[in-house]
Amino acid sequence: MYIRVLGAAAGGGYPQWNCNHPNSRLARSKDPVAIARTQSSIAISIDKKRWFIFNASPDLRQQLWDNPELMPSPNDPLRYSPIMGVLLTNADVDHTAGLINLRESQKFNLYGTSRVLGVLESNSIFNVLNPKFVKRSPIKLDQEVSLKYTDGEESGITVTPFAVPGKVALWLEDESKGPDFGSVEEDTIALEIKGPSGKTELFYIPGCASMPDWLKNRINNSSLILFDGTLWTDDEMIKENVGIKTGKRMGHMSMSGPEGSIEAFKNLNINRKIFIHINTTNPALLENSEERKIANNAGWEIAYDTMEINI
Repeated sequence: MYIRVLGAAAGGGYPQWNCNHPNSRLARSKDPVAIARTQSSIAISIDKKRWFIFNASPDLRQQLWDNPELMPSPNDPLRYSPIMGVLLTNADVDHTAGLINLRESQKFNLYGTSRVLGVLESNSIFNVLNPKFVKRSPIKLDQEVSLKYTDGEESGITVTPFAVPGKVALWLEDESKGPDFGSVEEDTIALEIKGPSGKTELFYIPGCASMPDWLKNRINNSSLILFDGTLWTDDEMIKENVGIKTGKRMGHMSMSGPEGSIEAFKNLNINRKIFIHINTTNPALLENSEERKIANNAGWEIAYDTMEINI
């Protein structure tokens, strides 16, 4: 199985377009310690010829350009794409807006929970994905689904979605529905992904608000996890004067602190741990920062665009 990180940053990318935080200024100056990143997305393939994308970032066109294996080769037909399918983990703008790049009546399979597919259906802009060519395939929590190529052949990749602590997408929040803003289980899902051998190859969890014991037990003894790395501290955006919300309010664990992911994973046996979906203010983005050193010393890697992982 081949995994490619298409984008490693949180919503807005790194640097975010309107952010003048010191992190963002370093990235704009092309300082080598502050490598720019596009918005969160990964791609998976068995043969490096046919790919499935997990979350369609607004930066998708640039991501395809940066990863030519996901674009037509010189010997392909005049209209062709190696993208066989797209699976969405939620309805966040930074996970769905990239679908608009995939118009032009090109076949691929679109997977999502009924909640997410319903959000797309209710927004007419996504009608550019002609249902005659783009098959909507609902996935259900805790039920394994086999991803298929556009010709109907089984890819050998199976995915089991399951709910993790989180919240409804920001643009779908409804304050009249109480402190959870109308969130339902399907609003934040994780993916357990298996290859042709039937063995679990990785967990993909780009958004997670907390780490209950049942989740620790499920991911323990796994080979690889790509996990929510949005903020370093829960109050990071408030302290840095760039926002008014905590990480918990946004549905994200912080990396550090007694309730952070580094502490939560400390006693788990996981072969490889990679942070993804990293906010523009997170100091762990900087390769020479003390926070990066702490994360690395705890066994964590920081994802970057075009990162390759072969299992």
